Amino acid sequence: MDGGVGSFGVGRAGSTIDPISFAKQPQTILRVLSWIFSLVVFASIVNEGYVNMGSERLHCVFNKNADACNYGVFVGLVGLLACSFFFLVDYKFASISSVKDRKKAVMLEIGFSGFWAFLYFVSFCFLANQWSRTEADELPLNQGADAARAAIAFSFFSIITWAGLTVRAVQKYLLGTDMTLFTTEHLDGVAPTQPYPSNSPGGGTATTTTTTTTTDTTETYQNPPFTENNAAPTYQVPIY
Repeated sequence: MDGGVGSFGVGRAGSTIDPISFAKQPQTILRVLSWIFSLVVFASIVNEGYVNMGSERLHCVFNKNADACNYGVFVGLVGLLACSFFFLVDYKFASISSVKDRKKAVMLEIGFSGFWAFLYFVSFCFLANQWSRTEADELPLNQGADAARAAIAFSFFSIITWAGLTVRAVQKYLLGTDMTLFTTEHLDGVAPTQPYPSNSPGGGTATTTTTTTTTDTTETYQNPPFTENNAAPTYQVPIY
């Protein structure tokens, strides 16, 4: 991921962060765009999404449907805060030494980004539907029209950016699983040990008999075949 290797795209845990390289990452660019788009959706509805039609009561520009304005404000505000949170997580991600913590952060990002992309899709459909039903006489002097169009347009753009963040998070997660760092040995920081082979053929001890009455149990090696007897040969004197 972006030149980094290791668990979830981290080349070296605890390494120093280069702000310039971090700013050039596609994930950072998508995060900033998502922050800006969420701000536009939220601010457009809050500032100009309600109009006064000859009374003290304010009405939502989206077909006088307060739920449409409330939904747009909610999605934009939470998306704005979430972008700020995940931006900080991205910046501190390389300094997280625990593989478990990095896994949790990536899984949280996958779930939230995918879910918020879906909510922005709902926001785009909902606001566009209500705007299409809004009559011209309901907006004197075309009040709030630009804000309504901006909220709809940037809801659509937010679908793309949040979907892109979801894809990037999934790629980071798959990179972590490819490094096979989810095993108990690696997570606990203990390397697996291999048993040493036994020197004896049977893996245990061999029993040899030294005398006819006494036997000792010791660990010995098997004698190679065809060995010469070191004892000197004895000869019998022939009798004539």
